[in-house]
Amino acid sequence: MTSLHYPMFERYADAVRRYAGDASAADLQMASSGRVSVYYSPFDWINPSARLVIVGITPGRQQAENALREARRALLAGDPADMVLQRAKNTAAFSGALRNNLVGLLDHIGLQRWLGVGSCEALFGASAHLVQSTSMLQFPVFVDDGKNYSGSPAPTDHPLLRGMLLEHFGASVKHLRSAVFLPLGPVVTDALAWLASQGVLDPSRVLSGLPHPSGANAERIAYFLGRKSREALSAKTDPDKLDTARERVMQAVAGL
Repeated sequence: MTSLHYPMFERYADAVRRYAGDASAADLQMASSGRVSVYYSPFDWINPSARLVIVGITPGRQQAENALREARRALLAGDPADMVLQRAKNTAAFSGALRNNLVGLLDHIGLQRWLGVGSCEALFGASAHLVQSTSMLQFPVFVDDGKNYSGSPAPTDHPLLRGMLLEHFGASVKHLRSAVFLPLGPVVTDALAWLASQGVLDPSRVLSGLPHPSGANAERIAYFLGRKSREALSAKTDPDKLDTARERVMQAVAGL
């Protein structure tokens, strides 16, 4: 397979070599507009063999620092670009409770059968070639005084963020022709729906409706998985909405 071209990595490789621990160093800044600033961190790597693409919002500062540290080490060791970027990406893999929740959700909707694995836990081990973890805003976005971006301003309403969706995420979609896309949370779901409306992404390839696997979403996850009854739910959880989402995403997986 021909190696993919990573122009952003080539542009910022020297800054990565100089990385000294600050993910928002001036030589890593890609763009800024109002409250929003975007910085390069090596999250460019694409796995063209992926059949499932898990899409978050944007890398957080800790993820960016870990990826930059690993990329710098690999660059100074003389590793080729593909290897540098894959190593950097692997430092940001899901772990702990987040991974356990995600695996439970994916298995519950039947994705393990479509992927041909016993459980989606294999995606974080022997079957890692089947998955790509990425973000709708591929490079770290910080707001105000350097806080992690969590969805405000809405990406489709902000010119800089809208451009990132199209230029970076949209470009990666072209290399993931055999994959379905799983958005994590409503902000990402809305962004992928907008990309579909722009003709960037086939809406039939988007599996929306899963609760976000964050531990903060424990009650919604438990209900979605059938581990908590409707009667036991707190007022903050809408069971009808979750029932509708579960039915829709399970039908979508069954139709793959």
